[in-house]
Amino acid sequence: METAPKILAIQFKYFGDAVLMTPALRALRERFPEGALHALVPEEIAPLLEHLPWLNRVWPMPRRRGHAGFKQTWPVISALRREHFDRSVDFAGNDRGAILSLLAGARQRLGPVEAGGFLGRRFCYNRRVPSAPLHQHESLRLAEVLAGWDIPPPVSLEPEIRADPALAGAAQKILPLPAVICHMASSQPNRQWPVKHWAAFCRLAAAAGWRLTFTTARGVREQALTVELNKLAPDASVLPLIPEMPLFLAVLRRAAAFISGDTGPLHFAAGLGVPTISLFGPSSPARWAPVGKRHRVLTGSPCFCDGHASVCQSARHCLKAITPEEVLDCLQAVLASNRSPRPQPDDHGAD
Repeated sequence: METAPKILAIQFKYFGDAVLMTPALRALRERFPEGALHALVPEEIAPLLEHLPWLNRVWPMPRRRGHAGFKQTWPVISALRREHFDRSVDFAGNDRGAILSLLAGARQRLGPVEAGGFLGRRFCYNRRVPSAPLHQHESLRLAEVLAGWDIPPPVSLEPEIRADPALAGAAQKILPLPAVICHMASSQPNRQWPVKHWAAFCRLAAAAGWRLTFTTARGVREQALTVELNKLAPDASVLPLIPEMPLFLAVLRRAAAFISGDTGPLHFAAGLGVPTISLFGPSSPARWAPVGKRHRVLTGSPCFCDGHASVCQSARHCLKAITPEEVLDCLQAVLASNRSPRPQPDDHGAD
């Protein structure tokens, strides 16, 4: 019986998908505690997984969307082939992940059955499993890919990532005291709570004695959100732009709580153990909201948008129905129920 295989886990989608994959990675570790577990992800996503003590190695792969980039990727592929993996599992099932599964050269190559893609994608794997139903939580859907190897889902579907402990001092300089971090941006504008609501919430929270600080993404559209916020709430605290992912995670780790729409940093915060409040509208909280007792979800009015649309198509933006007063009440409940200090990065017995 195979007891200590060398396994390569592959995920080539988005930031949040990598975090939501971590319960499935734990399931692999639980099934093969003596095995070697590696992860192959895009280089911009690698910092999310690099400090997990039960992962043996994270392989960052250069990526440009829509371009193969063999000159940049082939050295990584060659190094992967020299590892002689016994197994690989592609959790995304897209074209890039399928091709990398084949090129990495593992003897057993597992992947999900996904619609579309190039005609030869099915031949990149030697075992495929049907995609799980879309009404299930995404972490469970990813874990169920492992049914192809008769591996059950993990005991907990809570995500897990770690910040770099070496950056704790730099993070403290940016965020000297724990605060509630409010992330205003999303890659899809229809998943953003209106700036006017953020401004009203800022005033309500300040009156209640809670310390807030705001963040956004680095794009021009996203940066404009904080400009608008400062016009409506001049006293609002805005964190400086932190383009480096490892430092952003270290700062996020210091938060007392995190509030945002359905976006990547929401999953970062949940994976770091920070209590979250997620504001959901066009996307499904049953599929995408953080799992665990420390997390709360607020939903807007019924939405008729496609969950993948970028601009709200309803007469009234569904997230507007979530009031600042509701968010403040939820925040007070979250902070009251999470008063005990959260574990530090090395409290779990890093290897």
